[in-house]
Amino acid sequence: MELSSLLASLKLESQQEPGDPGQPGSSVPPAPQVLSQLLLLLSGGGARSSTKAGMLRDLSALFQAADCHWLFGGALPPPSLKVLGDVVRALSCYAALPKLERDAGDLPGHDACYAAVAERVADVGLVLLSLLAKVEVAKGLASLGPTVVDPVLCDVAGPIYVFAATHCMKRPWTSPRSQSVAQELLASLVRAAGCGSVAEFLQGTNEDEAGRFAAVMGLLKPELTKETWRCNPATKHVFSQTLRQVTRPWLSRYLESVLPASLLISDDYQEENKILGVLCLQHIILNVPAAELCQFNRAQVVYHALYNHLYSREAQLIQAVLLCLLDLLPVLEKSPQQLSKETRPATPSDEVLQLVLTHMEAEHRLALRRAYAHTLPAFVERHGILIARHLKRLERGIGACLEICDGPEEEVIVAYLEICDGPEEEARLGILETLKCTIQHAWPRMLCRLSVLLKALLRMMWDVQTDTSLTPETVKTALLQGATDCLILLDRCSEGQVKILLDGIYHSCEDNTMRECIRRVQEDT
Repeated sequence: MELSSLLASLKLESQQEPGDPGQPGSSVPPAPQVLSQLLLLLSGGGARSSTKAGMLRDLSALFQAADCHWLFGGALPPPSLKVLGDVVRALSCYAALPKLERDAGDLPGHDACYAAVAERVADVGLVLLSLLAKVEVAKGLASLGPTVVDPVLCDVAGPIYVFAATHCMKRPWTSPRSQSVAQELLASLVRAAGCGSVAEFLQGTNEDEAGRFAAVMGLLKPELTKETWRCNPATKHVFSQTLRQVTRPWLSRYLESVLPASLLISDDYQEENKILGVLCLQHIILNVPAAELCQFNRAQVVYHALYNHLYSREAQLIQAVLLCLLDLLPVLEKSPQQLSKETRPATPSDEVLQLVLTHMEAEHRLALRRAYAHTLPAFVERHGILIARHLKRLERGIGACLEICDGPEEEVIVAYLEICDGPEEEARLGILETLKCTIQHAWPRMLCRLSVLLKALLRMMWDVQTDTSLTPETVKTALLQGATDCLILLDRCSEGQVKILLDGIYHSCEDNTMRECIRRVQEDT
């Protein structure tokens, strides 16, 4: 029967008294037979695009007009329903992104190619929306219900999810229309599955219930091998956004499948992929118990992969890696303060901090200074009193970041002013917080470093106060406040020596703001 004739018959029968159109004597062939014929037409490579686009519109109308008993075959055995899953997979293949060569950067003429993909995605999405709408109706019928419909939904849920997740976010291959249809399709799938969110759909409603994450990973796994993962530009994004929906305690059961894929992506040569892989690793670290991460040396493997990234010169990657390491270090080692006094061997925390300080000493790129300064206070807090091991190098790093220049030459001053850290002054704010934490934890060692730190702080305060750039007043206030807090802490651990040293400056300084900061230090008790 022609599709147009079938549509007319379905519409006519849908207006009659409820019956089973698939029963013998009906004018409509059984659904598996019709869908199998459509599957052959969809899979045929010789059909023109215009023909297939028209077929998609007819298929959407077919799902809308079909009676639920005919479509889902309430009287038929479940194996007959597998054809719906085959149709969904064929539709996904029709709208799939073209495969890339393994090391290709992008498709030749990718703009036109991606525009064509987005158009097909929107058309296929409408067909799948019609199917899911019919699934929701069928689940509410007493004669069908979940017993009949759930096997169908289990077969189609994985492919539909991967299809929707590929296109629901703004990507080079999406258009506003395809993105909107994909988002609506994902919401419809979650609703048809009886879930309240994508996370619930993937991981289940309780710890004992298995969600559909395993089915989704089963579809993604062939695309996540060393030879294949770069061939589909969408795979890494679908994996990443899917992984981050699955949390503790569910994620640990999938550790063997998600950890290798995350390491693979993080080991790429492109910065974007490295960052994406590091973010996946961080999610795994935060959502899998430490005992399981330490089994089979997994945590050490992750540590070495992250440590190698610290030699990068990309600020965004460095910041992502340092934040991930801060979450991983408690898994690898005891808190440094808990180590016995007799044996305090070098730990991964020491290794990371030593390398960071080495890079900070000679770093002049402001983006990297900000990245290092942002995470340095957390490393100091983690070491506690044992930060005293690193004081000499830390002092040089702090001094380098607080000072604008090392000499009075006009050329150097001009060069540094042209490449300012403003307007937010993230690096110097981070360094002030680092210094504050260091003084609090290693105060017995501060007296011998008093003159160096005092000089650096006063120079920075004067630079901030006389700054005529676009730095907001709130930022200047925060810098002066941070420096004043450090001076107060230095005064306390030096038994009032800072007050004595500042006394002469207070009487000779004509700047009211500087005098106010010094006055607060002198009045501290």
